[in-house]
Amino acid sequence: MPGPRFDTWHALLAILLSAPAQSPQAAAQAQMAALLAPKVTYYYDVEWRLVEAGKVKLTWIASSQASNPGWQVNLHLESTGLVSKLYRVNDNYTADLNSELCAQDTHTQALEASRQRETVVHFDPATRKASYLERDLVKHTVVSLETDIPSCVHDVIGGLFLLRTMALEPGKSAEVQVSDGKKSVSAKVEAQQREQIKVPAGTFKTIRYEAFLFNGVLYRRPAHLYLWLSDDARKLPVRIQVRLHFTIGTITLQLEKEEKT
Repeated sequence: MPGPRFDTWHALLAILLSAPAQSPQAAAQAQMAALLAPKVTYYYDVEWRLVEAGKVKLTWIASSQASNPGWQVNLHLESTGLVSKLYRVNDNYTADLNSELCAQDTHTQALEASRQRETVVHFDPATRKASYLERDLVKHTVVSLETDIPSCVHDVIGGLFLLRTMALEPGKSAEVQVSDGKKSVSAKVEAQQREQIKVPAGTFKTIRYEAFLFNGVLYRRPAHLYLWLSDDARKLPVRIQVRLHFTIGTITLQLEKEEKT
């Protein structure tokens, strides 16, 4: 039984992310401030083919600099159990965002099976360019390129938190601008239906969303990406799921606990 390939795990790290190209309005900013504690950490169980596959720790921290308000995101993804024996994953991702959740810089350190890569992306709103630099630490190769972006673009995680401020009811959709530093696209996010689901953190009434990032949009791989947010004022991201073709299967992140400080 093969483990998930490098590009699948990399996509999983990146799927926590899609958002509108425009800056959020004042009402959305006020709601965002109410939703986000100065520091909050989310813990997720990762399931692949109905077995425990890994753990995710996502920490969201407000900037302590009054002259430069914004946020820092730290994400750690680690494989566990049988999956770790088949395909070891130890990824770390950091993003610096401004007060409107626009991405400024992202940094990824990926250790996946025999692969070791480091990726840095700088988003420049003045030139509307994203500068992408990827180093393969095993093969000692470098990939460098530049991509056109909107003046305010969101990385995947900043986009997830911005989505929490949007009053997107079932049957409604929004067009979004998504960039991973290599490509910038306009993608659709659709609110589909209300569902009650059970995760390790408890039972939640939710709204299920689908973000259309696969199937040649941002990622060529055929797949569906779903996100469940709690249907209340908290808008907790309680489940994230990527349904890939049969030979790889479905990868699901389920909220284990939330810590606020």
